[in-house]
Amino acid sequence: MDPSFSSVNGFYTLLNHGLDDLGHSFNTHNFMSIQFLQKVLSSLCYFHSQLTVLVQKLHLPVGEKWLDEYMDESSRLWEACHVLKTGVSSMENYYSSGANIASSFDGLHHFNPQVSRQAIRAIMGCQREIVVLEEENKSLMETRVGQLSLKLDDENIMQESKFNAFNGFRGVLYAMRNVSTLLLMILLSGLVFYWPKSSFCQEGYEGHIIFGSGFMVSLARLQQRVTNEIVHQIGGQPGLMLFEFRKAKTAMEDLKEELEKVVEFESEEFDEQIQEKIECLKNCFGLLRCGVETIVGQIDDLFDEIVEGRKKLLDMCGHR
Repeated sequence: MDPSFSSVNGFYTLLNHGLDDLGHSFNTHNFMSIQFLQKVLSSLCYFHSQLTVLVQKLHLPVGEKWLDEYMDESSRLWEACHVLKTGVSSMENYYSSGANIASSFDGLHHFNPQVSRQAIRAIMGCQREIVVLEEENKSLMETRVGQLSLKLDDENIMQESKFNAFNGFRGVLYAMRNVSTLLLMILLSGLVFYWPKSSFCQEGYEGHIIFGSGFMVSLARLQQRVTNEIVHQIGGQPGLMLFEFRKAKTAMEDLKEELEKVVEFESEEFDEQIQEKIECLKNCFGLLRCGVETIVGQIDDLFDEIVEGRKKLLDMCGHR
């Protein structure tokens, strides 16, 4: 941890800077793209690792409730990561099917009605997989995420004396819980499933300042920015919001429409347009596959970070 962030107030500043940095990334990355979600995941992992470092510096009493509270929060993060990995991994069949469809056109330069009908049937099968995938992910969110209390804390802020408990640890944990909640909501909406009645619709927290820290203001700004983008980009409709997923979905529909023209007009004059759509489809599914594999690797890194953090604190308490 940077020396300037090695105190309780410094940790609030670290959160503040990190959240503002995520807000600025909207200007450089497509909303809910792999790159954007990688940045969210990296921030979540970094915040958690720095929380562990801070706890080690606070000289907290052994056997007190603070350790249980830390373990409860890290367990919540662990369970949320399992939901994330399950949802992300479920895309494998979809992008494999899409890639197989794209590669089935290799060597073809002319598209007659018979070939086009076969390709359309394959595409429609893959599109049905999308419906199944989103339904399964929606069910996953309803059954598993509901148990994780992923709701931003808009209750009255605790008394300052409670925040000061355990050398300020309780206030830090409160902050981390809210930040983790928002970041997990973003990740789940992008990688698993989003529905309008999520905590993104809650009111903001501009008035919540902890010991002069503005991290809740930064949290509110990020939350509002995400909400606005959801409405602007997809009209707030439920579904899997990953940019590369939606782009591949659109590319497949575009190819299907071109093939339908061949069937309707029984003409090969659309060959050039179809070849362009095929190349676009290949690129989209290639990017989706690489992106999903990268995200899964990052989730595994976060699992490792959670395990390492718990082990460090348990060892610290055991050696006193």
